[in-house]
Amino acid sequence: MADSRPAAPQPLPLAERRDEDLPGHWLLARLGKRVLRPGGLELTTRLLAAARLGGADVVELGPGLGRTATDIVAAGPRSYVGVDDTAAATENVRAVVAPIGGSVVVANAAKTGLPADSADVVIGEAMLTMQGDKAKRAIVAEAFRVLRPGGRYAIHELGLTPDDIDQDAKDEIRRDMSRAIKVNARPLTTAEWTQLLTDAGFEVATVDHAPMALLNPARVLADEGPLGVLCIVGNLIRRPGARRRVIGMRRTFGRYRDKLTAVAVVGVVPQP
Repeated sequence: MADSRPAAPQPLPLAERRDEDLPGHWLLARLGKRVLRPGGLELTTRLLAAARLGGADVVELGPGLGRTATDIVAAGPRSYVGVDDTAAATENVRAVVAPIGGSVVVANAAKTGLPADSADVVIGEAMLTMQGDKAKRAIVAEAFRVLRPGGRYAIHELGLTPDDIDQDAKDEIRRDMSRAIKVNARPLTTAEWTQLLTDAGFEVATVDHAPMALLNPARVLADEGPLGVLCIVGNLIRRPGARRRVIGMRRTFGRYRDKLTAVAVVGVVPQP
């Protein structure tokens, strides 16, 4: 007998969703924000330096609109492959990496389809935070598989502090963050981020931090520049729904400012 149940409704493409319904990072991108990392451009710059990109075969997981890809290309890698499951974003990244013959594949970060031992560096920023525990481990395991011995896995994620923060506080922060940004955010402490990598077989080479100040005016100016700020402010004035969302996100980040941080970790695949 044919199944008569109605098909489950498919979510609207990101470009068609209302400001009120977009995940927080895509809302900020729609408003003109290009740097969408918890530690801002400053921490990304230090992370890329620690990852040693010059002459390397680089894979970026979740490149988004290509802001970090721009900096990766400037560092002179031998090759670049981006892996993103949002097809709408990939054209931007392809344009950024075209000068070095880079490519982008539409795939899940946990199942990239890339050959084993094919990369010197895997980079992922602000994407593990949005995954549950099982998905986090699957993505880290995939990074380990793709990397050659001696390869570096560089992550930049939202962190909780201190390392001994109690579970009730963790749960409260995660719940309120998820409501504000409309994504199931699950940040970890620095100790938990490093443990995630070591459990997959990595040796932790560097750990770095920066304040989590994504919507702080001074950080926005440093990351986006004066013209970028004017663009964002203009869009906020014209889009009241977006303005309410951003105010809500900023209020949530402010409420937990003493318990939030940005964490950058580089793990290395051991040599045989």
